[in-house]
Amino acid sequence: MSELCSFPDFRGIMEDINRKEKLFLNYVPVYIVLPLFGIVAKDNKHAELETTERNLKRLKKEACIDGVMVDVWWGIVESKAPKVYNWNGYKELFKMVKRLELKIHAIMSFHKSSQNRKTTSLPSWVVQVGKENPDIYYTDRKGFRNDECLSLGVDNEPLFDDVNGTKRTAIQIYSDYMSSFKENMAEFLEDGVIGAIEVGLGPNGELCYPSFPSDQRWTFPGIGEFQCYDKYLKKDFENAAKKAGHSMLDLSKEDFGDYNSKPDETTFFKENGTYTTEKGEFFLEWYSNKLIFHGDQILREANKIFTGLKIDLVAKVSGVHWLYYHPSHGAELTAGYYNLYDRDGYRPIARMLYKRNCFLNFSCLEMKYYNYSEEALSAPEELVKAVLSKAWKEGIEVIGANTSEIKNAEGYNQVLLNARPNGSNPKGKPKLKVHSFMYLRLSETIFSRNYDMFKKFVRNMHADQDYCGDAEKYAHKVESNSAITIEEILAATKSSGSFKWDEETEAKVDG
Repeated sequence: MSELCSFPDFRGIMEDINRKEKLFLNYVPVYIVLPLFGIVAKDNKHAELETTERNLKRLKKEACIDGVMVDVWWGIVESKAPKVYNWNGYKELFKMVKRLELKIHAIMSFHKSSQNRKTTSLPSWVVQVGKENPDIYYTDRKGFRNDECLSLGVDNEPLFDDVNGTKRTAIQIYSDYMSSFKENMAEFLEDGVIGAIEVGLGPNGELCYPSFPSDQRWTFPGIGEFQCYDKYLKKDFENAAKKAGHSMLDLSKEDFGDYNSKPDETTFFKENGTYTTEKGEFFLEWYSNKLIFHGDQILREANKIFTGLKIDLVAKVSGVHWLYYHPSHGAELTAGYYNLYDRDGYRPIARMLYKRNCFLNFSCLEMKYYNYSEEALSAPEELVKAVLSKAWKEGIEVIGANTSEIKNAEGYNQVLLNARPNGSNPKGKPKLKVHSFMYLRLSETIFSRNYDMFKKFVRNMHADQDYCGDAEKYAHKVESNSAITIEEILAATKSSGSFKWDEETEAKVDG
């Protein structure tokens, strides 16, 4: 009696492939944020390259991370003279990342940063301009200059030397830097190693004013201070009021309080305070619109430079979660987000990013409201829901991040909930899902503290799917688009609700 022939079940195989393809649509890539300092030093050398490579190799093999996020510091690359760029240190770093078959999320970091006595400054030739003309920096009411980044007031002011004896504006400087990056990193852009370019738009690289500086003037949960007292922004406000035929708010006499004031200690931010008056509303609209147009101008340059490349352009918005439950949302107002109970301050930004084909990067995804004191009036969970919802309603992708180190299952589970607010969808792409997640940050402690939990977190972010390094699955082609208008901004300020979130994630790391 002959044996029956055994054939592969091709139908079953195809069904399995199809099921995995659908599940992959739930996959959220996880990138590890590299240390602020030491990866590429001021001399373009790598003091910690071997250690970094060893740690990344282990994370790729054991945790299946998808890539790295790295600051590409303006103060290092163009440090010596205008248009004298040195990309050598970053080329070596990118070659190492490519060898490990990881992706790169590169930040065009046009700001300085300080931490634990380590500092990355602005280029020396820019600092020299600042010594002669300190109004190139953001300035508070008492005249303190914040040299973390250039004021958006000089975006279109020809104040900075060019190589031919002429002068460049800040926007031209940023544009030239990004153009040089594209030219010198062409091999990594063309082969998909660089999958995203985040464009720095202010302090910490974020689209905001430096209203809550970390140099001891401000402490949490202070209201912060408006940063519009350099001569360029003061003149702009005067001109705007004159053009509108508007009676101008006196910025020198209004009671805004100081960095560490509580809203109800001021006449401007207290409930039904000056912020609700015609003068207050005119000022806040001008202040927030200047920020949006600042972002729009720089991202317009990025669009022109990177058009046609298969990368994701990204802009980051700051997570100002404290005083969210106060009627004035005072901390958001000083940061430039004109967001109230009956006025949306984030959807206009999302609309601008949509027109510029940009993703939104937003942090706070690990935070819970009860981690903060009652006086902070903090609402990180509500803020995350609001900002992500407005981005998705405008049709743009969201990249998530944590703000501080995640130390327990609660933090990981909160990220998983925010990454897929309504859970996974076995039949295809979930209704709501972040595009990718930036885990802050690479250090030795990641291996010594809850490392198994971190590995499970990455696996759960991947929707229990095997690692996929195919950028074609989730990269987007950059296309040019038109500038946003005042009318479009105002139309987007109409208050709208957030999407509904599940109570908890289905993919707990301790489940």
